[in-house]
Amino acid sequence: MGLFGLSIPEEYGGLGLSMSEEVRVALELGRTTPAFRSVFGTNVGIGSQGLVMAGSDEQKAEWLPRIASGEIITSFALTEPGAGSDSAAVQTRAVRDPGSGPGAAEVYRLSGAKRYITNADKASLFTVMARTGGEGAKGVSAFLVPADLPGLSIGKPEKKMGQQGAHVCDVHFDGVPVPAANRLGEEEGFKIAMRVLDRGRLHIAAVCVGIAERLIADGVAFATDRKQFGKPISDFQLIQAMIADSKTETMAAKALVLEAAALKDTGQQITLEAAAAKYFASEAVGRVADRTVQIYGGAGYIADYGVERLYRDVRLFRIYEGTSQVQQLVIARETIKRGG
Repeated sequence: MGLFGLSIPEEYGGLGLSMSEEVRVALELGRTTPAFRSVFGTNVGIGSQGLVMAGSDEQKAEWLPRIASGEIITSFALTEPGAGSDSAAVQTRAVRDPGSGPGAAEVYRLSGAKRYITNADKASLFTVMARTGGEGAKGVSAFLVPADLPGLSIGKPEKKMGQQGAHVCDVHFDGVPVPAANRLGEEEGFKIAMRVLDRGRLHIAAVCVGIAERLIADGVAFATDRKQFGKPISDFQLIQAMIADSKTETMAAKALVLEAAALKDTGQQITLEAAAAKYFASEAVGRVADRTVQIYGGAGYIADYGVERLYRDVRLFRIYEGTSQVQQLVIARETIKRGG
């Protein structure tokens, strides 16, 4: 269906969807399972978009067609044991090595460790953030790192609360020789990472809305079928109140996502809007999942019904690609910058 390349330009074999089109696809994907979306989610978002935004013509021609087809699975390696929300504090280091002899291609030697990297055990290509300069964001650069380079190793998949089908692993770099030609842009790649995350946050927000819509549909179906005191529990006003709150929040989140996507399609900067959409939608889907479990009652706590899995799955959305608290800081900063 082309899902691996829905955000990659048509000239490189992708579908070349606009942001407004992409979030509508993400809404539908949200009705399946977050783990299913994650199979190609990194190719669509953080794994490929640094290359789309800042790659050279040669880099794009080499990698994007195979990413779009699904031949290559990509992964985005930013988080470290000591660098989570403080993403500019990465300590993985890339040091220039001029080569061992005349005419040898210049390489960077990459050393360090990354943590909780999605799809790492499936990836053929990593976008890695590594320090090439001094402290802070300006000293961080972005590199395209093939998984088969010597010195790169992958840890075991972590045991997680939810989204079991979406593996996250540690990635270790022990003097990995990365060709200088694989650097994305200049030696200030942190800006690339932030632009990639702006886009990724909007995609995730749309997925959250899709999951909320699925939870509401499941909750309504259960409440209509389940009878207590001689009638369906959907007739009880306190059940109706939970349905009403969930529906209203989901509609508001969807409107926010669609507005932010339309704004991006005009070429405007959406750091604030993407953060607001991700913050509101991820918090909202958590509340919707909680209410849906409550509507199911005891059945909601039993694995056979599936709603308990979604309850666990959606918890991650408030954490990755920027915690809710980070989104609040971004929203406040950008609002103040714009003068309110």
